[in-house]
Amino acid sequence: MISRIAQERSHLELSTIYEVCRILGDSLDLQRTFRAALNTLSAQLGLLRAMVVLPVSEDGQLRVHSAVGLSREEMERGQWQPGEGVIGRVHCSGLPVVVTNVEDSDEFIDRTGAFGPQEGKRLSFIVVPLRTGADHNAVGVLAAQRELQGVARLSDDQRFLTMVATLLAQSVALHHSVSAEHQRLQQETTRLQKALTAEIPRRRSLDNVVGQSRQMQRVFAEVHQAAPSRATVLLRGESGTGKEEIARAIHFLSPRKEAPFIKVNCAALTESLLESELFGHEKGAFTGAVGERKGRFELAHGGTLFLDEVGDISAGFQAKLLRVLQEREFERVGGTRPVKVDVRLICATNRDLERMVQRGEYRADLYYRINVVSIFLPPLRERREDIPPLVAHFLDRYNKENRRNVKVTAEAMQVLTNCYWPGNVRELQNCIERTATMVEGGSINGLAFPCRSNRCLTQTLHHIDKADAVAPAVVHFAGRVNGHSSPLPDDDEVLTIGPAERLAESGAVPPRHFGPEAPAGERDRLVWAMEQCGWVQAKAARLLKVTPRQLGYALQKHRIEVRKL
Repeated sequence: MISRIAQERSHLELSTIYEVCRILGDSLDLQRTFRAALNTLSAQLGLLRAMVVLPVSEDGQLRVHSAVGLSREEMERGQWQPGEGVIGRVHCSGLPVVVTNVEDSDEFIDRTGAFGPQEGKRLSFIVVPLRTGADHNAVGVLAAQRELQGVARLSDDQRFLTMVATLLAQSVALHHSVSAEHQRLQQETTRLQKALTAEIPRRRSLDNVVGQSRQMQRVFAEVHQAAPSRATVLLRGESGTGKEEIARAIHFLSPRKEAPFIKVNCAALTESLLESELFGHEKGAFTGAVGERKGRFELAHGGTLFLDEVGDISAGFQAKLLRVLQEREFERVGGTRPVKVDVRLICATNRDLERMVQRGEYRADLYYRINVVSIFLPPLRERREDIPPLVAHFLDRYNKENRRNVKVTAEAMQVLTNCYWPGNVRELQNCIERTATMVEGGSINGLAFPCRSNRCLTQTLHHIDKADAVAPAVVHFAGRVNGHSSPLPDDDEVLTIGPAERLAESGAVPPRHFGPEAPAGERDRLVWAMEQCGWVQAKAARLLKVTPRQLGYALQKHRIEVRKL
């Protein structure tokens, strides 16, 4: 009989330990994981209530951190001074204490009001310290209460709770370590960002990167400031904004410019291939591994490793990458020998990492590791003054490579300047090369572009109306909108959003003013105004100096979907 009870107890303890380990490994949020772990203990062991008490101040004052079986008011009352009662003594001494009956104990002090004696019940109180390994300094205490009935043995409870307390203590220590590292990285980031945002009295430039706008000059200044350091750089921005060129510029402006610059596109490889690509593999590690092969980390030793699309790596590989960044060493696939490397890391992504971390799709600790210095690359539509020099740069390179002398007219430059460019600089480069190749003669005019004949894929994908994107003037809304009768009052018959030149030619009313840096195209102006005002139509109408009703008709006409933020 006793043997069967002991076996059942051992099985129960093993399954409980497994469940607690699983819960603690899910997250670094101590409030959530500790509460779930205490719920598991209470349900599996039949405990009436349990709590974790942690120090909350430098003077050692203790307070209930998380609990099960206690109300909010009881948790708020749970405060002890160092050495006070059973809780304070266990925290100071690091030794467990078992109170067989709380009614007979003089040392027992119930600050919460939940663990005190109850008539007709014999209540025990078990308190064990939260310690890591052989360290006698407790980081907190675990306390639990059960009603003594039948063959319940408090010594078994104490032994088992001591094992659970060790797991909880390791989670506390890990949380403190991550918090300290996060604070250090935030301070370093703040310091670097202050230096990066300082006013630069002279214009900056980078090789192979064209940018005369205020936004790109700020990016150039940040690159020059961050390049000489060893700090990890995270390049943020939409696809096609030139993140790889910026990463290359950081490398060649750094003390590591004589060492290799290695780049890897993380989104182009599966997890297994990416691991082999970055860490290398030993001979015979898998089918086809006929010899030893160095990974990109080893090849970049002493230099710079550029990880593009780092936001697309899997959850499993995130943990492996984090270990390499922390320890600066790794093991090849199929190997056991650690390989140490000295690599400066530059990452790039067009994903919203903060939202991914919030949704649990990206590890927070890896995010803190790579997000030391963030450099944001603006989309091309927000720096349209850079389009003419970019066009000149791409056209000059095309002419040299193809031994031609193609030029671009003012009309064609107007078309390019008014385009929305969702693909950014890469799309502009492709457009110039495609048009220069297919144009007859030595001049590119406004009609040479595919968008003028409805053959532009980007135009189709993003619903860009060519006539409005190139040179819109006056929009008349009287009549029908989207098949519905929509008459306007007499004073609202015309909504003007176009350039002044076209308005003058049409004899229409003078254009309204739209503020600094507003795009020239009507549809672009609408999108710009909505983005500036957080997609609030009333604010956008005031910015455009039109009525909300006029703005609503304009959004319908151009099929602009209002985003819900």
